[in-house]
Amino acid sequence: MSLHTHWRDCQAWRDEDLTLSTTSNEAAKLYDALLTQFVGWYDESSVGGVNKTMESLQKSDPNFVMGQVLCNGVELLGTGSSIHTNPDLKMSIDRMCQCLSNGSKVTQREHDHVNAVKLWADGYTNEACDVWDNILVDHPTDMLALKFTQDSYFYLGFQSKMRDSVARVLPRWKPYQPLYNYLMGMYSFGLVETNFYAEAEKVSKKGLELNPRDAWSTHALAHVLEMTGRQNEGISFLSTTLQDWTTCDMLACHNFWHWAIYHIEKGEYQAALDIFDNRVDQRVKKHTSGGMLDIMDATSLLYRLQLEGVDVGDRWNDVHNVCKSHSSDHILAFNDVHVLMASLGAKKSETTEKFITSIQQYVKNGIGQNSQVTSKVGLALCQAFVAYDNGQYTEAVNLLNPIRYQVVTIGGSNAQRDVFNLFLISAALKSTHKDHHRLARSLLLERKALKENAPMTDRLMARVMSLHID
Repeated sequence: MSLHTHWRDCQAWRDEDLTLSTTSNEAAKLYDALLTQFVGWYDESSVGGVNKTMESLQKSDPNFVMGQVLCNGVELLGTGSSIHTNPDLKMSIDRMCQCLSNGSKVTQREHDHVNAVKLWADGYTNEACDVWDNILVDHPTDMLALKFTQDSYFYLGFQSKMRDSVARVLPRWKPYQPLYNYLMGMYSFGLVETNFYAEAEKVSKKGLELNPRDAWSTHALAHVLEMTGRQNEGISFLSTTLQDWTTCDMLACHNFWHWAIYHIEKGEYQAALDIFDNRVDQRVKKHTSGGMLDIMDATSLLYRLQLEGVDVGDRWNDVHNVCKSHSSDHILAFNDVHVLMASLGAKKSETTEKFITSIQQYVKNGIGQNSQVTSKVGLALCQAFVAYDNGQYTEAVNLLNPIRYQVVTIGGSNAQRDVFNLFLISAALKSTHKDHHRLARSLLLERKALKENAPMTDRLMARVMSLHID
């Protein structure tokens, strides 16, 4: 949980130069409560959790523009809904924008927040981030602007920007300010995604010293241990701190995912399956966190296990049942390819065909950042997975290899996108072309250079050597 539960009223926000246009202290406090839960990835029981807080906030002052900004932003950045798939969300966005034209007195900062959320809703994610970054120049302690940029840069694959957006404001914060401790996890994650592993480890541990239940700092450290090949340390770390980070249920599933991929790296497949069955799948079926991240974790785990030759049985069916309603969302290319994994894994050919038709139509008619990324990278990536599933391994290699350095643009972390590296290696190994076998060897040598302690890489290299490619 957060160290901050003394919610700020209107005067407290003014004292921090973050004036809110509402005159309702209740609304100001509920805004703080929702922001804190959003940043901390947890449900605060004293205010009924995120959904109840959101409902109470909207009732406390229906015209409170920053309340609308926060509620709409949380919905949008959850990436499970958009104005194209959810009419109620579109109405809510339109209502928020009307606050700027009906004579409501709002600050310039609030005005900019409204514009940024509208840009995000319309698909212009990069432009929205520009607005939030500009807000942070004058208001470096605006945690909402910072959180929105962090999540958005993650979705865009803008790793350096994710790191630097925190680095610019961190010196302007004071340790006693509410939510200060969460800056550590944010900064650490930006550092690990730009390969500053030692500094990322140091900063994440500082975050956990400030708040042992900061699941994002836990998450950042899990990434460090993954990227540096310290699987045993990762398993020990997550198992011994389980009671801390599982209090943040919105991120718990993802941290279990990290735990499982340590085991997959080591070839301990049953341990990974146990985590899937007892922790990940249960959350997906119950919609415990309500976020797309849980679904992506489930599909990624099963697909990685399959690439390792593990029979996952009928586990794909539950995941597909949750995924299928998102087959025509096309909010993030990263989400799309994971949704496709589920239909392929569950052998739902009709769903797969509809998905491919839908994404092709989206590329033709869509607008905004994700549409461009899907056109350049996402569609080919999805086509590669379909080809592989059909036994067309040579075609899968030919589709993915030319764009592999562009896959970062679909977003996600380096660890999450590693499934595409493993996929390409697997396709190259199964291809009938000897030059693809040599490509697999080259990719594995590259992989070993980046992470020396990598049992999975060693196993795959043994497979390459058995092909006698020279």
